[in-house]
Amino acid sequence: MAIVTRDQLKEQLAFTSDLGTIDDTLLDRKLAAAQNHVERLLGFKIEATFGGAGQDPIPPALVEAVSQLAAWWYENREAAGEGAREMPFGVSEIITEYREFTF
Repeated sequence: MAIVTRDQLKEQLAFTSDLGTIDDTLLDRKLAAAQNHVERLLGFKIEATFGGAGQDPIPPALVEAVSQLAAWWYENREAAGEGAREMPFGVSEIITEYREFTF
């Protein structure tokens, strides 16, 4: 289950109502991929760690990381080009703060 809804992503992207549902399938795919990527970098599933009974709520910073990454991938659909970078500024820092390190 996604920690960010399609409507939240549309809000992040400043979608207007006239755009309707034209990109809903693509937005859902970007959300799933962004959460999967963030979770792989974290080393845990977000919803298995946060938001459940007896757990702390999902940190707003992790919601922001997934939102920013999904929006970035939606707006920059090519892997290379002028100004291309791996992730939006700040996403890596958020992930580092919550990452589980093992040695």
